Amino acid sequence: MAHYNVILKNIEVDGDILQLPSDTFDSENGKGTVIDSGTTLAYLPRIVYDQLMSKVLAKQPRLKVYLVEEQYSCFQYTGNVDSGFPIVKLHFEDSLSLTVYPHDYLFNYKGDSYWCIGWQKSASETKNGKDMTLLGDFVLSNKLVVYDLENMTIGWTDYNCSSSIKVKDEKTGIVHTVGAHKISSSSTYIVGRILTFFLLISAMLNSVIN
Repeated sequence: MAHYNVILKNIEVDGDILQLPSDTFDSENGKGTVIDSGTTLAYLPRIVYDQLMSKVLAKQPRLKVYLVEEQYSCFQYTGNVDSGFPIVKLHFEDSLSLTVYPHDYLFNYKGDSYWCIGWQKSASETKNGKDMTLLGDFVLSNKLVVYDLENMTIGWTDYNCSSSIKVKDEKTGIVHTVGAHKISSSSTYIVGRILTFFLLISAMLNSVIN
């Protein structure tokens, strides 16, 4: 398959499940949601977007929202965004979930007190003409993500991405500790040889199977 297609069941905002038709996230193959780390934002069907935005902004009824660059919903806010806006949880099949915090789905725009919302209306359709759900990079912020091609599985766990990680060379058994600041410069060596992650927190790993 061309993308990492997963089965999204529903979305929870501030403890409330969005009231959506049961087939909202379906497609011809039953897997109408794509996780794509090459896309920055998240794109939702109109019916989902409208409900989610209403709940995201419900805690700040006096907030003035502006449309910026004809696509971003933005506002001025000087408080702590994690205190002022709700947590969003994406619920997948097999009771798996992915938590998206306000500091993940809100991004700064021209100054610390100006914020824009990363949730967008979908502009793409599935083969059967339904709005596509595309989850971009911000839903994976501060998470360690594993792409298991052999088992067609994608998984994640919350992780402090400013800290180092341990990776194991499957051929030699040697465990390397790689600091966050060195991951990029070491990628030629590491990516070519390291096949599996060796993490103390691996037991916490959530996985979504294609």
